[in-house]
Amino acid sequence: MVLFNAATKELTAKIVYYGPGLCGKTTNLQHVYDTLPGDGRGKMLSLATQTDRTLFFDFLPIELGTIRGMKTRIQLYTVPGQVFYDATRKLVLRGADAVVFVADSQAPALESNKESFQNLIVNLKDQGAELEKIPHVIQWNKRDTPNALPVETLNREINLFNAPTFEACAMRGEGVKETLTGVAKLVLKSLAEKYGGGVVEEPAVLLGGAPPPPPRSVESTKPLEVEELSAGELLEEIEEIPVESGPTTHAPAATHMPHSSVVEVPVVLDRSLFNGENPVEIKLKLYIR
Repeated sequence: MVLFNAATKELTAKIVYYGPGLCGKTTNLQHVYDTLPGDGRGKMLSLATQTDRTLFFDFLPIELGTIRGMKTRIQLYTVPGQVFYDATRKLVLRGADAVVFVADSQAPALESNKESFQNLIVNLKDQGAELEKIPHVIQWNKRDTPNALPVETLNREINLFNAPTFEACAMRGEGVKETLTGVAKLVLKSLAEKYGGGVVEEPAVLLGGAPPPPPRSVESTKPLEVEELSAGELLEEIEEIPVESGPTTHAPAATHMPHSSVVEVPVVLDRSLFNGENPVEIKLKLYIR
């Protein structure tokens, strides 16, 4: 479920890394986290269980592009792979905008991969979602192992919806960036079709290439001072303000206001808050009944 932040002009998409235990989900996230610039990522949080960990962090890939002028912030989650942590997997999966299924390429892990993939389908259905309709990719991890199954076999046994696939060795960082780039592009395309009319502004390149110039920021070294007034003090202030009781009628004082009146309070913001631009006047309307 996408979150919108009008103040920062960001929309946040949630990507969950899913798969059986010890398949490489945590290794993927740790490599991504270590290769991101420090100022573009949030703090990594870890929820440890006896045999597994759930990781989370978010980051702002400015190269990813914008939708209607809004940047896309990415939240990355892993789920515990062990079967007895299914309740935790369901909780982490809730509201996911995309899924990366990490499969262990080794032959002995084939059944665990298939069970985990079916578990993903069932858990999404329980939340009213269908994996076939959600952006998702599959990573064939541990391709460097001597008993790794052929990609054709893994594709036939696991990839039921013909999702994009990526070969990887997460321990070496191979294929990690490509997997994240692939799922991020799918998410951006999905969000653009849903909220932006299919239009993505700026090239969709993740974790690489020259970033576009940063937008002009508005900084202020002077805090905005807000004066707190009691109810009595507020009434005293209102008594000195002309009252608009109708389209063209102004009452001389608040003591003669009718039961349904509007008071316009002009507020001028300091020009230092706008980097030298002209001050902005805002009229606050107080409805008194």
